[in-house]
Amino acid sequence: MIKNLAEKYTDYIIEQRRFFHTIPELSLNEVETTAKLVEELKKMDMEVITFPDYNGCIGIIKGAKPGKTVMLRADIDALPVKEQTGLPFASTNGNMHACGHDTHIAMQLGAAKILSDLKKEIKGTVKLLFQSGEEVALGAKYYANNGYLDDVDAVYGTHIWSEVEAGKFNLESGERMASCDTFKITVEGTSAHGSAPNLGNDALYAAASIVMNIQSYVSRRKDPLNAAVVTVGTMNGGQRFNIIANHIEMEGTTRTFNKEIRNLMEDELRKIVENTAIALGVTAKLEYSYLTDPIINEHVNLNSLVQNAAVKLYGEDVLAPMTKLMGAEDFSHLMAKVPGFYGFIGCYNEKIGAIHNNHSEFFLVDESTLPMGSALAAQFAYDFLNQ
Repeated sequence: MIKNLAEKYTDYIIEQRRFFHTIPELSLNEVETTAKLVEELKKMDMEVITFPDYNGCIGIIKGAKPGKTVMLRADIDALPVKEQTGLPFASTNGNMHACGHDTHIAMQLGAAKILSDLKKEIKGTVKLLFQSGEEVALGAKYYANNGYLDDVDAVYGTHIWSEVEAGKFNLESGERMASCDTFKITVEGTSAHGSAPNLGNDALYAAASIVMNIQSYVSRRKDPLNAAVVTVGTMNGGQRFNIIANHIEMEGTTRTFNKEIRNLMEDELRKIVENTAIALGVTAKLEYSYLTDPIINEHVNLNSLVQNAAVKLYGEDVLAPMTKLMGAEDFSHLMAKVPGFYGFIGCYNEKIGAIHNNHSEFFLVDESTLPMGSALAAQFAYDFLNQ
């Protein structure tokens, strides 16, 4: 039933994907995208919630009988990437849906069509969240903190993914994506002539030492059986080639799947930063910000429902393994509020050149996988509400 409806709406799903691909908008600025979404949802005779101070929207499908509420989520923002795909519907505004959020929009609109057709058979309510601002890890938190999940019993999300073959799903239980937190380190020294470093306190040398010493936490202090990554991505400062630098700023990220390690990393980094600075005669300050929790599919009932939905639709062979990712997702803010599941929809197809990773200016998807993603979301929602 749901598989047939997904096939029926294939042209619509692909048409929507291509339209949204042409109008990529950056995080928190998805104005035209939101307006088009509201228009499409209202065409389905759906109640639509919009926000006076935020982009995105929520479509609501009410079943014929009362029951639980499930939320399906699609993120809608693009990246500041100049597209180089050569597609006839390539974006031309300097931004690009290089992470595939245009496909997330299209798959969720397809699921909306399917579930709207089936609402007389549904017990409960489906909320369709089209989320602003995922790429800056702010969007999901807005909806979670402003009450839009207060009546939700479960939340479901997926990501189109270039490491999984088109026509396959990765729907594994357990740890799937890492946490991501950010830090800024400011090092203050005193300047001197480059010929006489002993007369100053070299902030640049101290900063370089801090970068090296931070990695000692990963290799020597942390349990080697639990993965973690600490990356310093920027280092800026110094006045001139022959002056000892007196001010350096660095920024970076920490990532892990382990909640205990995550809670320890700020203190461990702070000790390394401050004590390295003392040893080298400078001062250093660490500013640490917690962004996103790890994505862990830990609810057995939801895991089984999603996996069984996939097999019901497309058979056992549709399930594909994939190693967990050190990348992060602000979907975790939704999972912190209510039980949730997060999976991956494959789009890799060497025959059509869909071989480039997400965030590449050459990123392509095999569109034949999109109706399958719509069907999976709809089947999960239907089964969750009617179980």
